Amino acid sequence: MKKILYLVLTVFLCCSCSSFLERDPENDISSDAFFNSENDLKLYTNSFINSLLDIDDFTYGDQYTDVVSTNSSTNYFRAGWNANQQGGWSWGDLRSINYMLDNMKKAKGKVSDVVYNHYEGVARFWRVRFYYDMVKNFGGVPWYDHVLNNTDSLGLYKKRDSRQVVMNKILEDLNFASSNCLATAEYTRSSTRISKYVALALKSRICLYEGTYRKYHTELSLDSADYYLRESIKASEEIMNSKAYSLVDVAANRGVQYRALFNSQDLNTQEVIFGMAYTADVRMHSVTWDMMSASAGKNWGFARQFANMYLMRDGSRFTDKPNYNSMTYKDEFVNRDMRMSQTILPPDYTRKSASGAVYQYAPNLKVSYTGYQPIKWVIDDDNYTAKANSYNSIPIFRYAEILLNEAEAKAELGEMDQTVWDKTIKLLRARAGVDGSAPATYDPYLASYYLNQTMDKWILEVRRERAIELAFESVRYDDLMRWKMGQLMTNNYQGIYIPTKNVLMDLNGDGVNDLYVSDTAYKGTKDGKAVYITVGSSTDFIRLDGVNHLMHGALHNRIWDDKMYLHPIPNSAILKNSDLEQNPGWE
Repeated sequence: MKKILYLVLTVFLCCSCSSFLERDPENDISSDAFFNSENDLKLYTNSFINSLLDIDDFTYGDQYTDVVSTNSSTNYFRAGWNANQQGGWSWGDLRSINYMLDNMKKAKGKVSDVVYNHYEGVARFWRVRFYYDMVKNFGGVPWYDHVLNNTDSLGLYKKRDSRQVVMNKILEDLNFASSNCLATAEYTRSSTRISKYVALALKSRICLYEGTYRKYHTELSLDSADYYLRESIKASEEIMNSKAYSLVDVAANRGVQYRALFNSQDLNTQEVIFGMAYTADVRMHSVTWDMMSASAGKNWGFARQFANMYLMRDGSRFTDKPNYNSMTYKDEFVNRDMRMSQTILPPDYTRKSASGAVYQYAPNLKVSYTGYQPIKWVIDDDNYTAKANSYNSIPIFRYAEILLNEAEAKAELGEMDQTVWDKTIKLLRARAGVDGSAPATYDPYLASYYLNQTMDKWILEVRRERAIELAFESVRYDDLMRWKMGQLMTNNYQGIYIPTKNVLMDLNGDGVNDLYVSDTAYKGTKDGKAVYITVGSSTDFIRLDGVNHLMHGALHNRIWDDKMYLHPIPNSAILKNSDLEQNPGWE
């Protein structure tokens, strides 16, 4: 329903640009009666969190990538998508932000310069957040830094500004926000307010995105790739050198501490720079339901190709084992990177039943088609699997990402060395119980996976680490876009290995049979023990490939074309403003 309403709103706004860019905000707050105190500024900026942050943006985004199988695909990856179907050309949030920036001048003299500049920085932070999404989707877009009046026809119907112009403006806003937003305990201790470090984290992410996008998308002839990478490094190192944050790492807790960042109610202020807080019975969401229930209709499952990326704890590559591709689910988790069993449901996983009893839970292929069932965001209690009542908080920026951004920018500039490695990737691996020694050679498995785009050992290892550390945190799609790896969206999803068909299988070693794989259309129970599933023809949701891996067959018709790195400008917007030039390939 939310998506339907969003499309309707988009069409309305595209057809009403002279009103949405100049009218007062939806709550009809008049600037004459507002923006007179620090509390007014705080209240107004708090509204941006509700309008510009959505839990779907931070926990569901990976479902449309190469590493996660789902029961359906966004229509963007189906044949026939065109500019008539495209939405997202909505400017209402920007108008609200610019309304504040235009009218907050009334507060000058009534609040200190420090407080005033902080809230201007907060508003400019949210303007960056808005424009970053627009640039990722559409490339160059019209830049507006003030509310337009209905007589400004040049502004209302202007052409698209170039990507270079918009990104320069974004960087100006980022630099102002990161220089003026406060870093006192009032703004950092809860991890839910915009602070200097939140602005720096966004700068670190955006500048890495833009630098690598310009490097790999040579067809656009965009310069300044190195400049953006260095700006990302500057932002990352300012956070790192501040010592304000660090990785949560207690050696005795390495089997649980990574996942606790994602399924606990409280945001961890040691590592989480910014996040969304939830409270049981007050403000809740549906992530556990979506990940653990067949009725939710997501059926998310990690691809085996992704599971293969996890290293052994001694630092060696799992894919160097001669039998890695025919290892059963139960054996794959032995002596692996501890994040694997905190991200993908492991053989020893347990849950609490509705009655309070603890029981061992095996992968449920009615919930997760590949058998690699996600648990990173899951509350381990069946009381949260049937409705939207999860209360775990959602990290948005973590210190771990800052380390990854630093390492990647350095690697892309050819400046990665042992010193950089030791203060970034090595720390992340140590937290996961993995020997963090730097690689001696590049990994041929990863090089092949990334279509031999690079054989640089540092770049490949950073990509391994990003995939693992940030799994299901909705950064994977952006990573693929900036690396020019869209072709990976058409990968087949391999699942767990099935050694024998037509035999009852105990997947997790608890003495209970969980799976029966048959070539026929068999479903139901076998000997009263296992509920199961057919793995037959290629038209089934799941089937077997030539080497007995479960395969998710429903998404094989996904397509990719390089024009898809940018979405089309909606035809509804072009009909309103004929000076909006369409993106290449979508004419």
